[in-house]
Amino acid sequence: MAYHRGSARQRGYTSRWDKARLTFLAEHPLCRMCEARGEVTTAVVVDHIEPHRGDQRLFWDTDNWQPLCEPHHNSTKQREEHRGFGIGSDLRGRPLDPKHPWNRA
Repeated sequence: MAYHRGSARQRGYTSRWDKARLTFLAEHPLCRMCEARGEVTTAVVVDHIEPHRGDQRLFWDTDNWQPLCEPHHNSTKQREEHRGFGIGSDLRGRPLDPKHPWNRA
């Protein structure tokens, strides 16, 4: 049987979320991933750093939120979740994510 995760509204993306999202983006206007690379890009998405998977406590935990631009949210973040570590490097070519295999002891 296929898993159905429910509609966006059923998962918590309600008018309360819409308001919280706008407030968060007003306070954190730049994409965190772009900033890590030394770039300046306006954030348009509030991303859950750790996927909440329906856990409303994690959903509303603002320490679990990060501002992202649409390209980073829609592609980079999805790949990171699949791989288990972040992609991307600093200007010297060093991986940004401490969980990257190159950064493991």
